[in-house]
Amino acid sequence: MAESAGSVMLARSAMNRAATEGQRPAGRPVRGARRISAALAGLAASTRHELLTFDDPAASTGYAIPEPFLELAGACMRAATERADEVRRIVPRHALPHIEGGLGTPGRARLVESIPFKMILVDRTVAAVPLDLELFYNGLLLIRDPVVVQALGRAHHVCWAMAEDPVAYTVPSPSPPPDDLPPQLRPVLDALLAGLTDETAAARLGMSARTYSRRVGELMAALGTTSRFRAGAEAARRGWL
Repeated sequence: MAESAGSVMLARSAMNRAATEGQRPAGRPVRGARRISAALAGLAASTRHELLTFDDPAASTGYAIPEPFLELAGACMRAATERADEVRRIVPRHALPHIEGGLGTPGRARLVESIPFKMILVDRTVAAVPLDLELFYNGLLLIRDPVVVQALGRAHHVCWAMAEDPVAYTVPSPSPPPDDLPPQLRPVLDALLAGLTDETAAARLGMSARTYSRRVGELMAALGTTSRFRAGAEAARRGWL
């Protein structure tokens, strides 16, 4: 954890140093919904190889952010993930239910207790960080300074190595209730599982050979198989045993 915190401090220190010591600012502030939207669209259009993000999809909950802005920002991120060869998202655990499309979105996602700040990093050449570190709608800093971009990439790399796979937090969907086995087929299933010949099973069940054969056909149709060997496995899968 100390290594992760150190990388975050390195990133923030690099931004401050580039702004105070360098001949050019660490990044260009962008304010206003229209300009911010244009900046996000530009990032999406420039994505070619890699997209790294610190993201909290639940961060905007409770804020009066116009729906068109949220829709456009979401569309930009989807476009970027589809263009990139490698996508890695780091999100806080509490935001797992808000991950758009669940775990089926392009790329990979990992979970941490909390993210240090929101960030979009494209191809290790340009990054965007909210001016308040939380919401892009309130303004962003568009960063191209190579030192700062490198520091942000290192911070993401360290956090990614320490983050957890969200698969461990997913709850499997409950299995649908098994179809009921028609009561007249229960003795036939028991006879098949006991390995009885058709003649012996028909005699034991008090049926004619033709009736027993018809019931076996009904059972196989209910199980969706023509193999008596597979009938037992399919019956077990459906909870009929």
